[in-house]
Amino acid sequence: MYTLGIYIYILLVRLAALFGHEKAKQKLAGHKQTLAVLREKLKPENDYVWFHVSSRSGFEQSRPMIERLHATHPEYRIVLTFFSPSGYEVAKNYQQVDAVCFLPFDTPRNVKRFIGLLQPRMAFFIKCEFWLNCLTELKRRSIPVYSISAVFKNRRSMLGVAGGRMRLALHSFTHLFVQDDKSKEILKTIGIDNVSVVGNTRFDRVVKVLEQSRQIPLLETFANGNQVFVAGASEKDDEAVYIPYFNNNKGWKLIIVPNRLDDERIKAIEKQYNGTCVRYTRATMENVHNADCIIIDCFGMLSAVYKYASLAFVGGGFGRGVHSVLEAAVYGVPLLIGPENHHSCEAQNLFRCGGAVEAVDAYDFGEKVKMLYDDKAYSAGVGEAAGNYIQANVGATARIFEEIGL
Repeated sequence: MYTLGIYIYILLVRLAALFGHEKAKQKLAGHKQTLAVLREKLKPENDYVWFHVSSRSGFEQSRPMIERLHATHPEYRIVLTFFSPSGYEVAKNYQQVDAVCFLPFDTPRNVKRFIGLLQPRMAFFIKCEFWLNCLTELKRRSIPVYSISAVFKNRRSMLGVAGGRMRLALHSFTHLFVQDDKSKEILKTIGIDNVSVVGNTRFDRVVKVLEQSRQIPLLETFANGNQVFVAGASEKDDEAVYIPYFNNNKGWKLIIVPNRLDDERIKAIEKQYNGTCVRYTRATMENVHNADCIIIDCFGMLSAVYKYASLAFVGGGFGRGVHSVLEAAVYGVPLLIGPENHHSCEAQNLFRCGGAVEAVDAYDFGEKVKMLYDDKAYSAGVGEAAGNYIQANVGATARIFEEIGL
């Protein structure tokens, strides 16, 4: 049934591509190139380690592992695969690996061809990537495979007939490195004991970004000592809350990083905001002086942009769910998010330690911004708690390497 579901999924992707869905077209084009990429890049005399991630978020979680392996074990070459086209586009020129490509659709034939060509010495699947046929083939070939930074919130999805696929997939891992004790307890209830609680490698990544952070001259000129509101991973539902507030409350500079960077989205933001707005790719030292808002319309800048925030807002909380809060929290700035945050254990932990503030609607958003602006001591305390939370949770990468023996 699982493999039948994969074939149905392939058919749906092809239909979507036929009707012009851009991501589906990118996915199919990428899949066609996977084996050709491996044949071109791989050399039979080398030993390869395989990292698989779903998307851009998983890529950020994998980077501390990849970069440590690259630095400490030059005898290994590294292959990185993606499920999501957006993640692949960000990482396709990543210099720390020897090949970047899409993971083939998880059919038995695709898996045998892919793994037979790659022949990895070991494999790492980041977070909740559980492709049954792939994991089964790795286990059949006695190739060690590790789950990294996974989180399990309940055991319902693992029970009954429907949970059979999940149980089989999880039993195929050589070891699972999970983020918290609850995940370990849930896995134990289905007979999985090869589990270690090590935390989230994403903490290691954001600290590295902080350490390597450089000034961005255009944003330095734009901020120029003003109060700056940074909206990261911003979605339409978020913009419907915060843009009207800043339209009516001047005195702030805005830096908006949309979650999607297509021209239609950016034009919609420009239309909503009634101040002077400049796109980053069109900004100059001259025009940013008079601008009230900069829209970041290129990839790869979000983590660095948060350093300019007097108040940081992480998007998604007024829509489908808040995005990663760690990139903002590491800078020790006060953090504001919307009400849809319960799926994020990092957001919940920040609330508990006083490192984040929740706004439940547009009115409450305005009240919280005013409170953080007026009470400087309180605002500084929120930022300090956020920074301390990050520093207290680094080290997952080192713990994983130690347990594996790398």
